[in-house]
Amino acid sequence: MRTLITLIRWIVGLLFIFSGLVKANDPLGLSYKMQEFFEVWGWHFLHDYTLVFSLVMNVFEIVAGVAVIVGWRLRSITWMLLWLIIFFTFLTGYALFSGKIKTCGCFGDCIPLTPAMSFGKDIILFVLILILLFTVDRVPAMMSETGSITIVFISLLATAALQWYVLKYLPLIDCLPYKKGNDIVEQMKTPEGAIPDSFSIVFKYKKDGKEISFDQASFPADFDSTYEYVDREDKLIRKGNGLTAKIVDFSLQNFMGEDTTQAVFARKQDYVLVLAKDMSTTDQWKEEFLAQYQKWVSKGVVVMIVTADAEKAKSLFPDITILKGDATVIKTAARVNPTYFLMNGSLVKEKLPAGKAARLIP
Repeated sequence: MRTLITLIRWIVGLLFIFSGLVKANDPLGLSYKMQEFFEVWGWHFLHDYTLVFSLVMNVFEIVAGVAVIVGWRLRSITWMLLWLIIFFTFLTGYALFSGKIKTCGCFGDCIPLTPAMSFGKDIILFVLILILLFTVDRVPAMMSETGSITIVFISLLATAALQWYVLKYLPLIDCLPYKKGNDIVEQMKTPEGAIPDSFSIVFKYKKDGKEISFDQASFPADFDSTYEYVDREDKLIRKGNGLTAKIVDFSLQNFMGEDTTQAVFARKQDYVLVLAKDMSTTDQWKEEFLAQYQKWVSKGVVVMIVTADAEKAKSLFPDITILKGDATVIKTAARVNPTYFLMNGSLVKEKLPAGKAARLIP
């Protein structure tokens, strides 16, 4: 029995450490996933706090996993893990049964799990944590109190340092479809055999004080201005197989609103795209960028800034080509504001954060 309990402790501890490390590699990714849940629930007021929630959650998962393995304050830690896994199970269950969230982000972008897989994982973890809770005194701690505190404290500092580094210099392991070596056009192609979800639009109108629902194929024969619009709902009528393009919404526009994506990707020589969601931190990177810009231009390299804040970018950089991009797409592709992409056609040859622009082109 002692061997079994020890094994369970290691399984639970390692799973939480692994889960925390994968998400700590990209805490912004987790914060965006939290925003997705909050948007579905209408909790928009929490958007400004999601990064803090992400950082704290990642630290807790790793520290708690370490504490479970070494046996430090095991009863208290196990209770906290029990409440956490109940919360996670609710989230993954909501994603699975509501169909409104495609992935829960349990293992970040590096290991995408379907809602069913995530929910199953959490159910198993819930059972294992319950076993630990009822057998917490049967296996002694691996080391002394002082040794355990030291290990736990080191894990806390290491996790905090990791998250500081990746927020400043991009994730250590880039699992995004915009990573170095990927071809953006190829990532935009729908996989062979993909079957999309099919929806029927159901309209709700009010007539003569009564609410009436109908879809596109069954509009009332007497439909006129006496019908008062109430709402519309996209009703899933056939579930697809989940195969979709890795990138579905990347596009570039000029100031006239014309799509220039294909024209940019048609370039045969190396060029630089500077992806900046907004210009809020320009004072921190403008000087470095302009110095590198002169060097790149002297080598015949075309440089373009892609931003959702195009008007302000144009006022700050009047002599540089500015392209408009969607803020959500930019923050997905560029975790650091800005991020420099060395491109050839649609191929990402290099990807570096602000502060390392000098390394982009030898």
